[in-house]
Parts: sequence; structure tokens; C-alpha cells
Amino acid sequence: MDFTLFNPNGYDYISNLICTAIANGNRTATINGNWIIDKAIKIPSNFTLVLDGCHLVLADGCYLNVFVNQNHDTEIGKTIDGRDKNIAILGINSPIIDGGNYNGLSEKNQKEKNIPIWKNNLILFTNVENFTISGINFRNQRWWAINFVYCSNGTLKNLDFCACDIGIDANGNKYHGLNIDKYDEVLVKNADGIDLRQGCHDILIENITGFTEDDTIALTGLCGQLEKTFSVEGLCSDICNIKIKNVRSTAFCTIVRLLNQSGVKLHDIEIDGVFDTCKTSTHVVGGGLYAVRVGDNHLYGTRHSTPDETYNISIKNVVGNGRCVLSLAGATSNLTYENLSTQYDTPIIIDDRTESI
Repeated sequence: MDFTLFNPNGYDYISNLICTAIANGNRTATINGNWIIDKAIKIPSNFTLVLDGCHLVLADGCYLNVFVNQNHDTEIGKTIDGRDKNIAILGINSPIIDGGNYNGLSEKNQKEKNIPIWKNNLILFTNVENFTISGINFRNQRWWAINFVYCSNGTLKNLDFCACDIGIDANGNKYHGLNIDKYDEVLVKNADGIDLRQGCHDILIENITGFTEDDTIALTGLCGQLEKTFSVEGLCSDICNIKIKNVRSTAFCTIVRLLNQSGVKLHDIEIDGVFDTCKTSTHVVGGGLYAVRVGDNHLYGTRHSTPDETYNISIKNVVGNGRCVLSLAGATSNLTYENLSTQYDTPIIIDDRTESI
């Protein structure tokens, strides 16, 4: 898409709207028009940002988020006293938040570039209580589209994703339509939709659609650099009390992914209504991998989880059309599933759990 006609002053425009809304006591701002964003926009507590049919795109070559909460990446923001509260980003008339042209930053080269990969999230909230993000189309995310660390009491609904589907073959030719068997050719890797990391709890995710290069929704309890950077002293690291409803998408890897290791607990998760659209999608060739995946026998952290760390997980009403409907690995307790099906010749369950009760 040609972004040359977009207004280049998106940061100033939106930041001024926020400042004006705070000054007049309204604490609500509405964004219209097409804007290029070249600096992360901070949203304060007790504030509603309305995106009215606008198109916001990251500037070429930048390494930054479109939106963060006010105290994100500050010392006070890593404390309970610095917790931001009551933030809403509400879309009307089909607004778009766009990663634009890929900047080349990946998980593999972030150390070489000395730029953390989470700078490629379109929205990154850390230590936020009571939040809503709804009615928004996310396009061309440069890594995970929206990411949450130590956030609680939130709603994510009516969100649509369309990641980059470009591959580059051995001769340098670009093509559209990714193939699992040619993963090395994928241009933008690990382009998730929604990620809930350590400390996220009491969150509703519903009415999610589109295409993501990796996982559409990932609940991932690990102890990586992201978590070490944004951990909040005094808050529990569990990922829990999450409801996921009505997800209809194509995922190159997994539509709903659950994973925890290194002692982070993942529990009381409800998944109800997942439909895999991969067989009719032009973004993938030959379908994706899993509709729902719980656990992994590959070690991502310091140790695998135990049954008392991954528990109370309910999965129902899942139609999977990739290589498997439901994949189970690692260790779990009190995991239930029902009404799993496929429209094609797809295995229903791969159960490779090492321990379960």
C-alpha cells in the first residue's frame, strides 16, 4: 500500500488530542484520518481513545510501538503503585493499526541490533488494570500485534488480524502464500495476534478473526527477557481466569496456544468456539498446524511445567482443519475437552503428555 499521502505527524496529532482531553476533563479523544506514527503514543489512566475509521501506520525503518500505557518502561511502572488503570482503545468504522513495511527486526537479530523485539508490538501494555481494546483491524504486524504483561481485568473483542504472508525463495523472489514446509522462506516470523504473558489474569477474549503468521492467541508463561524487563514486584506471575470465545481464523502455526514453563502457573482457562479457516485461506498453502495446542515437550525455559502448574483447562467446540485439531504435550491436570471435529482428513487429538492427572 502507498503511504505517501498519509499525514506524517501522527504522534503530535494524537498526543495533542490526549493532552487537550485531559485539560478539559473529558478524558476521551477521537482520532480521524490517515497518519504515520514515528514515536510511541502513551495513553494515561482513566482515558478512552476512539479510533474512528482512521488508518495509523508505523513509519518506515522505525523500531517502536504505536500505543503503550503511560507508565510503560518506567521505574514506577514496575511497581504496584505505578499501575495504570482504566484504559480503552475503541474502534468504530473499521479503523486500522498497521505495521506498514517490515523493518527487519526479528527474534534472531535483536541482540545484534541491540533493539528488543517487543519494540515491534503494535500495542504493548505492561502493568495495566481494567482495559478494553475492541473493534480494530490490525495489519502487517512486525512481530506480535498486541502484547500484555502483568495486565488484568481486560476485554479484547471484535479484533481482526492480517499478518504479512510473503515468502522469499532461494532466488530472492517474493511470493504470497506461506508453506509450513518452507518456514525458512517466511519474511516476517512469529507474527502473532494476541499475546498474554506473565501476570495476566481475568481477561475475556472474544470475536477474533483473520490471519496470523504464528499464533492467533497465545497464553505464554515463560521467564524470558520480556518478563524480566517488565515484571511487577508484589504481583503474582500466574496466567489465569482467561476466557476465549468465538475465534475464527487462519494461523500458520496455532490458533489458540497455551504454554508455561520455568515455574509460571497457567490455570483456569476456558476455550469455547474455535474454527480453523486455513483450508480456504489464500495466506497459507496446505493449511496450518493446530487449532488448539496445550504444552510442549520442547524446552523453552529452565524446566518443564508440572501438573500442579498447568491445570483447570476447558476446551470445547473446536473445528480444526490444519494438521491436528488439538495437540497436548507436557504435563497437565484437570484438562477437559469436548466437541472436537474437522471438515477434512485431520487427526483430532495428538496426546503426547508426559504426565497428567
